[in-house]
Parts: sequence; structure tokens; C-alpha cells
Amino acid sequence: MELYRAAVEAVEALPVDVSAYQELGEAALLEVNLLAATASKGLSGSKALIAGEIAHRSTPALGLQGLAQRAGHRTPAQFMVATNGVTGREAVIAVRVGTLAREAATAGQVDRATREVAVPSQPWLAPVAAALAARELSVEGAEAIRAGLGEPTTAVTADALRAAASRLCRDGASLPPDHLFRAAREARDELDVDGVKLREAERRAKRSLTFTTLPDGMSRLVWVMDPETAVTVKDVFDRLTSPKRGGVRFVADAEKTKAARILEDTRTVAQLASDGFEQLLRAGADSDSRRLLGSGAPVVRVTATRTAFASGHGLGRLDGQSDPVSISTVQRLTCTGATEEVTFDRAGRALDVGREQRTFTRRQREALAVRDGGCMMPDCQRPPSWCEAHHIRFWGRDHGPTNTADGILLCKHHHLLAHNNGWEIKRDQTDAYWLIPPPDRDSRQIPIPLRSKSPALRDLAREAAAG
Repeated sequence: MELYRAAVEAVEALPVDVSAYQELGEAALLEVNLLAATASKGLSGSKALIAGEIAHRSTPALGLQGLAQRAGHRTPAQFMVATNGVTGREAVIAVRVGTLAREAATAGQVDRATREVAVPSQPWLAPVAAALAARELSVEGAEAIRAGLGEPTTAVTADALRAAASRLCRDGASLPPDHLFRAAREARDELDVDGVKLREAERRAKRSLTFTTLPDGMSRLVWVMDPETAVTVKDVFDRLTSPKRGGVRFVADAEKTKAARILEDTRTVAQLASDGFEQLLRAGADSDSRRLLGSGAPVVRVTATRTAFASGHGLGRLDGQSDPVSISTVQRLTCTGATEEVTFDRAGRALDVGREQRTFTRRQREALAVRDGGCMMPDCQRPPSWCEAHHIRFWGRDHGPTNTADGILLCKHHHLLAHNNGWEIKRDQTDAYWLIPPPDRDSRQIPIPLRSKSPALRDLAREAAAG
């Protein structure tokens, strides 16, 4: 109790005057930001533990004698909303994670109220509870792993989920919660390959398009898309708007001209997209629409390993979508599109062309897309279609070769950062890539690992490991 009173006093003593932060130097401001985040993470964990205990003392078995019920609230989450001033979602997460932590800590003990031996309801999440207790994982991170991994089924055992949870806590604890959720979802998909087709069908069944006329004479179109539809529509959307949204820079004169035209257009991004899709529908209704955007039909990149494609068992990947598709979907898409094989060796290296040309070839960019899975900068989620191929040994300054080993995918923002702000990227003897910050950002210039975001490459590595 005294510790919490002291914590409240300490928080109340913190400056709330804007000028106090304006006076800080850059290094001090960054340090204060990190300290505040650490304190918030620790306090959030303690609040979850409190929520878990309140939930335990408000179980349905206690009826109206439960703690939350006696206070006039139907559930512990509603009690937290009313007393803590948090949103319903925040309260539900706190109760879930707090209950998880409490169950793990009291496993095997005799409950005082029920006189029963406590048994965790989600034993596969024990590593998550341990990481939370050690302050290695945030409450939001714990919820991300729980939601992403799901529950055991006949195809996925509790032991397999426990191993995946342990791996995620070890390797992904520093990831933002939304990234950690995606990592957990990918781990679940890799464990439950056969379930991918079912989940794909479920998402497909949820697709819808509704048209509503508004009272002011305007109309609204709401289109909920499954991943396969989304990648097709997004390709068209990107062609219409990407230069204006900071997309890739173009080399070909025709593409440069089109990009300049879009950048100079006074319409907003949303207006450009609206007008472009209207014209696309008009053209599709009464003429050949293939040349509307100057590049033919939308381009959808789908990848799968050769083994999975040939056997019909495994995972496929759609560029720009986090969820996998079934191999049957990959095989269907290849019936109406071109296929191209990109060969990797066991170290994950792809084809090279040396230094004969400055720009990366189309096949090299395809190889980089499969290998990197998008912008390689930490926390950046730009897909390959939004990235540029960067020479980690600069073409002019370092006389670097144009090969995939010395190339890496970066979105435009991070590509400019590498060239203009002193950030360097190095490749070691194991073909691992490292980001070296400039001295004004980190005087010790401690290397930051750059990891591939390509689920397709992980599929390939998993097959190789399995022989």
C-alpha cells in the first residue's frame, strides 16, 4: 500500500508544464521518454494484477457476493471501467492478462474460497505469464500473444502452443503489440497449415459491399474485402495515389511523367482514389479497361515454396497481406497469371549480376521481395511493392556491386534516411544485416539487427530444416 502511495506522490510531482520539456536537450528528452515508457509499462502490469485479483473475487460462482457485483457492476471489466476511467477494451485486456498471471502464480494451490486445487485454464500461456511477471513483456504484448496464438485444437497441441509462446516471449518481447500479434498469428498458421484454408474461407464469406444514400445527397460505399480481393484493389489504389502518398520513386520516363502528374494534381489522395475508381468502373462497364492505368491488370504477387506448390500442402503468401493463403489458392491464381521461380541457396542467398548495371533487375527485385518481405527497417511494415532496392555499399561512394547480397529493400522514407542522415547497413560473414546508427544518434554506434519479414522465406527455412 505504501509503495502505491509513494508512486502516486512521485507521479504528481512530475512536471506538467510544457516549458519543462521544451527546455530539455534532445538526449535528455529521449531519455525521459524511455523512463516514462518504462514506468508506464510497470504500472500497467501492476494494474493488470489488481484486475486479475478483482476478477477472481468476482467469479460467477460467488453470485451477488462477488466483489464487483456488490459494487453494483455485472462484470469485473465493467467495475474497472467505472472505477479506473479506462475504456471497455482496456478493462477487458487487464482482466484477461491479470487472470492469466494469477492462474499461473497460484497453480497447484488450494483456493481459499472454493477449497479446490487451482488449475490454469490456459497452461500453454505459462511463458507469457512468466515474462509479464519479470517485466519483460507488457500487458498489451501479453494480450497480443494470447489473441494471436489462439487455443489448442485436434491439430495444434497445447505443448506446441506453449513452445511458440516461449519463443515469442524470448524473441519478440520488444516488438510493438500489433507486430507481436502478427508474429503470433504467423506462428499459429505455421503450426496449423490445414486450418489456413478454413480461415481463408471464413474471411472470404465475410466479404461485402454496401451502398448507402446519405440525407445530404452524398452516398457512401463500404467495401469489406477478404485478403485476396484486397491485394487486387490495393494494387490499383497504389497506382492511382502512391506518388502523392510518398510511394516509390520511378526510373522509367513514362512512369516519372505519370508520377509527376499525380504529385501536381490538386486533388487529395481520397479524391484521386474516388475519381480513379469511378473511371475504372466506367471503363470496365463499356470498354476494354486493361489499359486504363497504363500497366494492364492489377499485379498480385503470390509466393510459395516449390515443395509446397508441388505437394499441394503448405502455405502461400500474398504480398502486403499478413495472413497466409492455402496452396489450392496459389495454384488457382497461377492458372491465370505468370509464374517465376526464384532460387535460394541454404544460406538464403539469391541470384547476382555483379556491377554491370546500377539498377537492380526485375528478377533481383523479385528475389529481394521474397527474401526481405518488405522494408527491412525495424518496426516498418511497408510491403515489397512500396520499397526500393538499396545498395548497402553505395554505388557511387563505395563502388558497390548490384547483387542481391549487397541489396536490401527499404521504403522511400528509410531509403532517404540511409542516404541523407548517416545511417549505414552492414552485412556480416553469415549474411546477416545490421543497421549502424550515426554517431549523433548513438555515440557507441551499437549495431541493430535487421531481420527478414518474409513469411515465405521462413516457410522455405522450415522445409529445409525438416529435410
